[in-house]
Amino acid sequence: MVMKSMGTLLLMLALADAKHWSFQPVARPPLPAVKNAAWARQPIDLFILARLEAQSLSPSPEADRTTLIRRLYLDLLGLPPSLAEVDRFLADRRPDAFERLVDDLLASPHYGERWARQWLDAARYADTNGFEKDAPRLMWRYRDWVIDALNRDLPFDQFAIEQLAGDMLPGAGRSQKVATGFHRNTLINDEGGVDQEQFRYEAVVDRTNTTGTVFLGLSLGCAQCHDHKYDPLTQKEYFQLFAFFNNAEEPLLEAPTAEEAAKRQAHEEAVAALERELLLDSAPGREELYERINRQQAGWEKERAKTAKRWTVLQPSRYASQGNAAFALLPDRSLLAGGPSPQADTYVIECEPVEGPITALRLEVLPHPSLPGGGPGRGRILGDGNFVLSEISVKAATVIPGKRWAGAGNSGETAGRRELALELGSASADYSQKNFEVQKAIDGDLESGWSIEAGKPGMNIARAAVFEVKGEAGFAGGARLIFTLVHNYTHEHNIGRLRLSVTGDPQPALATGMAAAVEEALVTPEARRTEQQKQELKKYYRAVAPELAELQHKLAEQRKAAPVVTTAMVLEERERPRPTRIHIRGEYLQEGEEVQPEVPACLPPLPKDALRNRLTLARWLVDPRNPLTARVAANRVWQAWFGRGLVGTPENFGTRGEPPTHPELLDWLASEFMRQGWSLKALHRLIATSATYRQSSAVAPELLRLDPYNTLLARGPRFRVDAEVIRDAVLAASGLLSRKIGGPSVFPPQPEGVSGLSFGAFEWKTAGGEDRYRRGLYTYWKRTNPYAAFITFDAPPGTTACVRRLRANTPLQALTLLNDPAFTEAAQALARRVLRDGPPDRRGRLAFAFRLCLSRPPGAEELEDLAGFVERQWRRFRDQPAESALAAFSAAGARPEGVDPAEAAAWTLLARALFNLDEMITKE
Repeated sequence: MVMKSMGTLLLMLALADAKHWSFQPVARPPLPAVKNAAWARQPIDLFILARLEAQSLSPSPEADRTTLIRRLYLDLLGLPPSLAEVDRFLADRRPDAFERLVDDLLASPHYGERWARQWLDAARYADTNGFEKDAPRLMWRYRDWVIDALNRDLPFDQFAIEQLAGDMLPGAGRSQKVATGFHRNTLINDEGGVDQEQFRYEAVVDRTNTTGTVFLGLSLGCAQCHDHKYDPLTQKEYFQLFAFFNNAEEPLLEAPTAEEAAKRQAHEEAVAALERELLLDSAPGREELYERINRQQAGWEKERAKTAKRWTVLQPSRYASQGNAAFALLPDRSLLAGGPSPQADTYVIECEPVEGPITALRLEVLPHPSLPGGGPGRGRILGDGNFVLSEISVKAATVIPGKRWAGAGNSGETAGRRELALELGSASADYSQKNFEVQKAIDGDLESGWSIEAGKPGMNIARAAVFEVKGEAGFAGGARLIFTLVHNYTHEHNIGRLRLSVTGDPQPALATGMAAAVEEALVTPEARRTEQQKQELKKYYRAVAPELAELQHKLAEQRKAAPVVTTAMVLEERERPRPTRIHIRGEYLQEGEEVQPEVPACLPPLPKDALRNRLTLARWLVDPRNPLTARVAANRVWQAWFGRGLVGTPENFGTRGEPPTHPELLDWLASEFMRQGWSLKALHRLIATSATYRQSSAVAPELLRLDPYNTLLARGPRFRVDAEVIRDAVLAASGLLSRKIGGPSVFPPQPEGVSGLSFGAFEWKTAGGEDRYRRGLYTYWKRTNPYAAFITFDAPPGTTACVRRLRANTPLQALTLLNDPAFTEAAQALARRVLRDGPPDRRGRLAFAFRLCLSRPPGAEELEDLAGFVERQWRRFRDQPAESALAAFSAAGARPEGVDPAEAAAWTLLARALFNLDEMITKE
């Protein structure tokens, strides 16, 4: 009875939670009536004003125009306005000057950079894998996709769909596939000896939790181990959501830049031209040479035909990986490994029946663009595409019971069929790495093996190994061959792509280095060869003919010079669904009942006839019937503009999250967001042009007491800007800022020794030239040791989704602004800019420096304080030339001619002081 009552109580609580405001459909509320309707510029203002009037409060007056332009630039571009832009706006007296400015900034390519930073926090973007080694990864193509998508104003629903399931869209192009990098930002553990399947599970957990946080604003992660204690989410529902992501593989996609694509095309054309030259039958002045080559080819064919073997390529019918690698069967009957890539792996491959005697087996290892370095191995950790085959063994299973042919080995009955373990004799390969000879793949020692030295220039190519069968083996009626390939090396050195063949031709059988098609052509009588076979023989012989050695060398060198192209980490759906089970207490090893992909019952259901896959989930998330996604997105946009969301817990819209301060406004924004086609730019314009946003941030003591966190919005926003914006603003003021958009991450200056604090010999190679002054968005982000200045100003480490940066005040922040090398260098540059471009008099220069940093002119009292400061510093430095030079020129480049070191040092210290002002790092 007690248990029954407790169950009833839990059910009642769950039903009550299901009626929570955030689980109810978004309803467009009517606009409220207000007394001071003339104040409102947008419907937004009516909701804000109605609440203020209910509290007997009035909004603040509009901020001055200099404050407004600086505020707007920081919000829309993440950069301060130039002095020319400020002056132009101040001189523009048109009634819609501010609205025009908003439109101009929304059209700026720097808009995408500013708002990409917000999204990359949520996407837990970083340039390294995390965990102990924290190895580098190439993710910047995804970052560039985000910037471009925002600049194009890709509708948010499509923005979400492409990131969650772009690879599954009909006719998905490279851009849609690169977008799936959103869920490749998970951590990767590449330490030796780890269970890769466990960390694949952890990555899927992260994808599930991130989706819940970023799109639904729910703490889904709380249901991984047990039913959610507060929200109507069960553990079973958690793993039903988990199942949507459990069927994804994690390949690398070639994503060349325009420059790389042009170089590749030029390279391919050069290779093709040399290949055509190699196949010429005549050339002016070289007729005798080509006649001799053709005669020698005929002799070569007759000689090689004596030892060539007729190989039968096997058709794999069943294949499995102990480490859960996923195989794709390609049209040429080769198997391509994808998915999880464990430190070591064992493949078991069963092939369709083959008839006749079996005297030798051939294993071809083949390159493929999806493999590290092109393969043929999966050696990803070292990035070489190599492999080590520790051991290969083969069994033959009878298909039709019959008499076993002659052959050595042990036979037995397995699953109703008779099996024979074939004994392998001599082994040969067209290439073996030193100390990794092919014979070691059949020596019974798992500590040795065959490898091919892939990773060195020109070595990531097809290779083959041939294993003779002792005696002659075969089965009447045919036999299925079952291959077991053991990879016992570390660093994921497993074969990436392979093809298996057999021959019944007399021994000896040796690896010739020739493709199966070439050997097939050789054993075919000349009169019966097809044109294709003749061409195969010609191509092969011309590639080895001594008379063409110079051209062959030139072609080989050209092939080696293939340009490296950028890759992107993406998701790709498996053809065969991977089963999903509940994990008891959330533990990887404790599996429970199997579940199918489904969404929580407290939210609208999926369409009945829809496939249960990631694409369906993505479309469901942005379905207008979903009550959460539009609210969550609109709330985060509001948070970025005003420092606090209408819901103060953007990561938790559940029953234990904060209720909205303006629930009707939140629903109106969400409905308007969808009504305007999910346009983020339209939403930004709506907020920017509101009277609410344009209020002064000055606050009277009584209002500060009544509303310290500005939840009622009776004043304009005022809070410290993000870490990256602080550095960008300093670089802009100094004149150093590079406005280049996109590209690989860069290494700006940071304190000496900081990079050495992480594990391993990671070297922070400080950039020179333009890369030294790129925007903070492009700074290389190492998870275990992030850029010091940004962490000091509360940037998240990139390990989990962050939808709300916290803001702290610490003495270390002031010390960073004063002494960090990047800020010191910017201060020296600002001093030089003031002395070079400012007015000739000191007070004119002071006003110029002040405006460069804060946009506004200094007041009279401020000007006096600044003048006194510069005078004191100048007197301090005038008799100390060495100290002056150190303060003024140590980082900013060569000392300019005609500049007094003491004067430059004084202005450098003034710049450092200006950078340290609260107003410099605050949006007023």
